[in-house]
Amino acid sequence: MQTLQSNISLLILSQQLENFYPIDVAAIISNYSDEQLTTLIPLLDKNIWAQIIEQLNSTIQQKILVKMSLEQVIAIFEQMSKDDVVDLLGELPFSTRKAVLKKMKEQDRKIIESLQKFPSDSAGGIMTTEYIALNENLTMAQALAKIKEIAPESEIISVIYLLNNEKQLVGTINLRQILIHKDNDLLKTFQDKVFLTVYPDMDQEEVSQIVSKYDLIAIPVINHRQQLLGIITVDDIIDVIIDEQTEDLLGLGGVDKEERLDMPLLASVSKRLPWLLVNLLTAFLASFTVGLFQSTIQKVVVLASVMSIVAGMGGNAGTQTLSLMIRSIALGKIQVRKEWQFLSKEFCLSLINGAVTGLVTGVTLYFYYHNFYLGLIIFIAMIGNLIIAGVFGYVIPILLKKVNIDPAIASSIFLTTLTDVGGFFIFLMLAKIFLPFLK
Repeated sequence: MQTLQSNISLLILSQQLENFYPIDVAAIISNYSDEQLTTLIPLLDKNIWAQIIEQLNSTIQQKILVKMSLEQVIAIFEQMSKDDVVDLLGELPFSTRKAVLKKMKEQDRKIIESLQKFPSDSAGGIMTTEYIALNENLTMAQALAKIKEIAPESEIISVIYLLNNEKQLVGTINLRQILIHKDNDLLKTFQDKVFLTVYPDMDQEEVSQIVSKYDLIAIPVINHRQQLLGIITVDDIIDVIIDEQTEDLLGLGGVDKEERLDMPLLASVSKRLPWLLVNLLTAFLASFTVGLFQSTIQKVVVLASVMSIVAGMGGNAGTQTLSLMIRSIALGKIQVRKEWQFLSKEFCLSLINGAVTGLVTGVTLYFYYHNFYLGLIIFIAMIGNLIIAGVFGYVIPILLKKVNIDPAIASSIFLTTLTDVGGFFIFLMLAKIFLPFLK
């Protein structure tokens, strides 16, 4: 009885999908059981499935596609952009991927295979080949006829790319220009020769920065012969920006970007445990530093209760700088010629913040423990550790970026180590120097 009710609900849903956005339907389907998905597959048209699948996460995409016949998968792929098809193929088992490509139309297969040559996180990996490119010598009337023919299979028609006789990209023209000029006017007469391009091996993050900076709706991808390979549309750039920001956010927490809540237990362990072990090693280093001053702590027990304040504040201040730096690097706002200027500002900022927080902490400890030198020690230590936090919170991401290591993932480990070790060392070394005054 329950299965029958479920099937009726699915049938009703399939008949009312035109009233919903694909992304909303995808959210509903994401919670379906395998049995419900199997029942729903034949109820929806290939066009609807194509729109829905584009909105699903990779796990659900794979779960649905492997339940479909080869013919169903190919029919759905024919309704989708080739760059999206490439992404989906990457989620399928190798044998299924090979079988799908073998049965595809030859023209579609060639396009997909050419796109698969590029890394998934490069300009070539996210570009689409569904655009309108015309010879610059066509008249406006000829261009309109071509546009009507090509437009149904193009992602955007507002920007037309113009090629010379050698198939090189020489300019662009928007659809409005074609519509308002005389039929006999040539395209090249009104083309815009100032346009931005990217090469297929450029990192997708750099592409997103260019598109965002110049408010583009699409950017062409060319080879070194200036021939047009494809275009990257703004909807793909939005996905890139979201992915990159998510990756940076997860990286700051030491979480792999591929990890998901529904991932198998052992897979999650393999993603998280390595970073925890690295953090454990840095914790041992901080503990070793404290151990060097064990005799000092034994003589003045109060040091054990307050030294964590210095390390903790250094970590907090460092995280502020680190977050700002990683964000700036992601947006391409770090300029080499201004690095020293920004570093000096960060030093002064850390000095001021350290002095203020150190003064508040020092005065508080003075009134609580009635010892001026304890307040003085923590005042100096706070300034020293916040300078370490600010300076290295700025420097570490830049250095990691220059050696091609993702700053979002590795920066926090190095910075935490420096602020913990630095904070404990400065505080306890000063305590050792002022030991006669602390008893």
